[in-house]
Amino acid sequence: MGKRINIDNITYGGGDLPIIAGPCVIESRDHSLSMAESIRNITDQLDVPFIFKSSFDKANRSAASSFRGPDMEKGLSILSDVKREVGVPVLTDVHLPEQCSAVAEVVDVLQIPAFLCRQTDLLLAAGKTGKTINIKKGQFLAPGKMAHAADKVASTGNENILLTERGSSFGYGLVSDMTAIPAMQSSGYPVVFDATHSAQVPSSEATTGGQREIIPTLAKAAVAAGCDGLFMEVHDNPAEAKSDAATQWPLDQLESLLVSLQKIHEAVSK
Repeated sequence: MGKRINIDNITYGGGDLPIIAGPCVIESRDHSLSMAESIRNITDQLDVPFIFKSSFDKANRSAASSFRGPDMEKGLSILSDVKREVGVPVLTDVHLPEQCSAVAEVVDVLQIPAFLCRQTDLLLAAGKTGKTINIKKGQFLAPGKMAHAADKVASTGNENILLTERGSSFGYGLVSDMTAIPAMQSSGYPVVFDATHSAQVPSSEATTGGQREIIPTLAKAAVAAGCDGLFMEVHDNPAEAKSDAATQWPLDQLESLLVSLQKIHEAVSK
């Protein structure tokens, strides 16, 4: 029996299928509030537990000229407004150990980016906040090795941990091996599947490309494989998104996809 992780009124590992969703990067206060409210309206209607996600800094953009988001102070102010005005838990990335304590004062979940999942100092600093820590599996890492990342956080006395699968490097692209989900669950922690980053593909341009059309297939396969939750970047106008435009899921298609995923979840949970 795996651990149950409680975030506000949301439980991971208890049989529900929560979703972490929102724009890749904070584009503005108005956009963040609008997106959070729109997604909440959909998830409330479907009774899907929802955590809003958006990043105040995308420190791992492909090109130096790419939009990274507002600074941490402004970004945290916007996330605080989302939490207060929309009434949903919030998640954002941390990239440096010194960011963790300030971010923890605002958000409910600190997320460790996939590229940083082995950074010991960052994991320890995040763990010491006592907040839930979502560790994304590095594209370069075997699923079973994520237990070591979780152990680093747990060594601080904080076992409020989620692990997220987001594909593995194969040549110059990504593949999603759904056996990674039970492999990572063997650590005892709930496992989330990132359906949008898993659809990324390499590009010769300054931005990462992707296959948005395969996102439903990946999400359905992950739910069938028994994931404990989903992660999806969602945008009301993906073509104009300032980050990950090729793989953000359109807001107007979110409800129909969630309905399909709920049916699969109900079937495999019987």
